[in-house]
Amino acid sequence: MNAHPEPAATADSLTAELPEGLPIGDTWLPAPASDDVRFPYDGTVIGRAPVGDTALARRALDEAVAVRTRVGALPSHIRSTALQSTHDAIAARRADFERLLVLETGKPLVDCRVEVDRTLLTLRTSAEEVARLHGETVPLDLLPSGEGLLGFWTRKPIGVVVGIAGFNYPLLLAAHKLAPSVAAGCPVIAKPAPHTPLATLCLVHLLREALHEAGAPRAAVQLVTGGPGVGEVLTTDRRIGAVSFTGSAAVGHRIAKDAAPTKALLELGSNAALLVAADADLDAAADAVVRGGYYASGQACISVQRVIVEAAVREEFVALLKQRVPDITTGDPRDPETRVSALIDEGSTNRVRTWVEEAVKSGAVLAAGGDITGGVIGPALLLDPDPALPVWSEEIFGPVVCLRSVPDMDAAFALANDSRYGLHASVYTASLDTAFAAVERLEAGGVVVNEVPGFRSDTMPYGGVKDSGAGREGPRFAIDELTVTRMAVIRPTTKKDR
Repeated sequence: MNAHPEPAATADSLTAELPEGLPIGDTWLPAPASDDVRFPYDGTVIGRAPVGDTALARRALDEAVAVRTRVGALPSHIRSTALQSTHDAIAARRADFERLLVLETGKPLVDCRVEVDRTLLTLRTSAEEVARLHGETVPLDLLPSGEGLLGFWTRKPIGVVVGIAGFNYPLLLAAHKLAPSVAAGCPVIAKPAPHTPLATLCLVHLLREALHEAGAPRAAVQLVTGGPGVGEVLTTDRRIGAVSFTGSAAVGHRIAKDAAPTKALLELGSNAALLVAADADLDAAADAVVRGGYYASGQACISVQRVIVEAAVREEFVALLKQRVPDITTGDPRDPETRVSALIDEGSTNRVRTWVEEAVKSGAVLAAGGDITGGVIGPALLLDPDPALPVWSEEIFGPVVCLRSVPDMDAAFALANDSRYGLHASVYTASLDTAFAAVERLEAGGVVVNEVPGFRSDTMPYGGVKDSGAGREGPRFAIDELTVTRMAVIRPTTKKDR
């Protein structure tokens, strides 16, 4: 690790192109305040971001409601063209976006490159899904009372959408809120995380300009920054149709409660499990733990946190992990070789360190890593932590992997399910019986066989069960969530037969 990195450059290459203030209505309005955005790795100020307030949040809601009918009636070609144009604009500036994401999130460059790739896929597939937004005819004459009636259903926009995203993937998470909303014909108001507003502001600016050039109002997409008060105004207004939130379970549950009866789509936390059967390819499984447990510095809701291994292969598997974990490159996230860097802020680092220390004091063995050098937590491997402790039972959101062993796969499924979370889980096995048993028995929104639980194609349905959320993302599935069926029943004529 470079203990004395170069100061982070500013993010001017993209943010200098942004108008002053916040994108509200068809223009940009002055914000009452601004705040520094810092490079998490060394604390350098990389730019300043506008900070909104409740008055601007109410203004954005008024503007969204005012254009709701117009946006809902936009022709398919306008919605599709705007999304594809935004894709093309980001693709043309992808190196700038990668650099901005590294500076804003502190995430390793390799992960920021993946984030831009996935953002582009999300925009492109959302544009394509516009062509598949349709309904079906219904045979109403299955009962005599339906004879002579024509029935069909269509899908209509749910209304104004409020999209609130987390700090760890600010560009991608915003795209998963914005693009399906536009595709569905819904005005959308984005609220980025306070730590990471810049990439989302740039995305919103490009999308608004693409909408304008295609013949749609810029007010179809707006953005408001600010604290909890801003979020409360946005999510509790009865004029909105849906809230789409990505973040912690505690905040998501509160939003859903406060927003009721408004529809709430929640993509919340998890403590993803990777199960290792005795018949698994242990080298492949060990590689998966390293690849899936420490990417994005562990700040991913489906990174490997809990490894559950059959006792018959425990010692061999632990030895493989001990060989691999110390070789993970840590340090400056701008270095293409870095895989683990600083967490989003000092508070997160202190929390992760406290949870690890608590586990060790209670009997867990720190088999690798866990040291802090230059503010970066070395990738940690904890053996046999108490399952009741937060390092196992809660979402750690840091570069820490925990391992426990069980006598057989029945016990492995039970231990994996003994959690309030259920987003993704995976199993490594050579047995089809075990693979299909995992799909049937693991209580999770996604079950992955012989790959990391962090695998996600942005075209697939993505979401959790239990405290990990409700609803599904992925353009096709998010568009379904953001539209409602409207049934049409028509009697072509009321004239009586003569």
